[in-house]
Amino acid sequence: MSLKDHTGFRPKQTSRFGERALLAPPSRAEARALLGELRAASCRAAPVAPRSPLVLYGGGDMGRMARDYFALLGQEIALVVDRNAEALRADSEWSGITIAHPDEVSSELKQTAQLVLCIATAPFKPLELELAAQDWTDIVPFYDVAESQRARHPLSNGWFATNMVQADYAATCEVLDLWDDDLSRAYHLQFLAWRIAREEWTFDGAPVESHSRFFIPEVIERIDALASFVDGGAHHGQVSRKFLDLRGLRPTSIAAIEPDPANLAAFDCDGAEVYPVALGAKADERRFHAGLGYASQFAESGKDPLPSVTLDSLDLAPDFVKLHLEGGELAALKGGIETIGQHRPVLAITTYHNADGIWRTPAWLMEKLDGYRFLMRVHSWCGTGAVVYALPEERA
Repeated sequence: MSLKDHTGFRPKQTSRFGERALLAPPSRAEARALLGELRAASCRAAPVAPRSPLVLYGGGDMGRMARDYFALLGQEIALVVDRNAEALRADSEWSGITIAHPDEVSSELKQTAQLVLCIATAPFKPLELELAAQDWTDIVPFYDVAESQRARHPLSNGWFATNMVQADYAATCEVLDLWDDDLSRAYHLQFLAWRIAREEWTFDGAPVESHSRFFIPEVIERIDALASFVDGGAHHGQVSRKFLDLRGLRPTSIAAIEPDPANLAAFDCDGAEVYPVALGAKADERRFHAGLGYASQFAESGKDPLPSVTLDSLDLAPDFVKLHLEGGELAALKGGIETIGQHRPVLAITTYHNADGIWRTPAWLMEKLDGYRFLMRVHSWCGTGAVVYALPEERA
């Protein structure tokens, strides 16, 4: 693919299949041209079913999630490979599972195993090339494997975006135009490149920073004015605790919203008021798949129905709202429009769990919220960690 000369934009060339390194973050016109290329691209990957022998690469947070995921599916893990194998062997969380350093894996296993990469803190393509050079023959991102099992488990981070029709293309162009900065256009295109073409695009000056998720500099610089926090999808309280730390000794209130009983049992944040409910666009009842940790969500694979409530019905007065709801973010926003309109909080909304993140969620925010700035940042690789930030101008 190459850009038309009239854009004046010159991408840096790269020889690696599936990677593309570009120079500066793109202007509006340049972003539209790059989106046009993506629309014409064909995806180079597809969901991949798990097979034996199955080997996990990476024993961090994502590796633990993959371990629990495959246990629920009844899929045996032959081995976990990690550069910090010695430390993992001493970790009780990994008891009963064989751990190996990359140098300890046999040539035979490298030739026969499916190696599932469980790392999102680094780009996939360079690691894939490195492992291929070590003679691994079947290397696949974890979320591409999970996508093949959606009927059994609702984890949905590996979805593919295909067939961008004219209406979707036009709406995505409009969102690209309305971002407040070129960095947002770069991150949006990086997100789309993985989802549409399974390509890793990078832009100079637009790093993927996992440590700043939900708390980018534009949020932190407003922290003095953000006394009341709504943590939608609170899980075990990690984000609530970080907010509390950033506030320091200043008076703070936290409303932690988490519907999963197992997550609630592990929730830990001093002083937070816990709401054991699920958020939606309206009060209704749907099947909820509980017990999945981060991935618990409304899904047909769930055994039991769970009522949902609207954010508006909770009668909160937030200064800052974070929503991480495994694909339910847009519905929760619609159920919170009165609260948002009245209190005009800072918003941090995850957009990578389904195709609403291509344009529908940011477009809804851009249409409904006057006097806001809109930013997009990507905080992890493989098309994940995408967050839309909405910043009311009066809180600057």
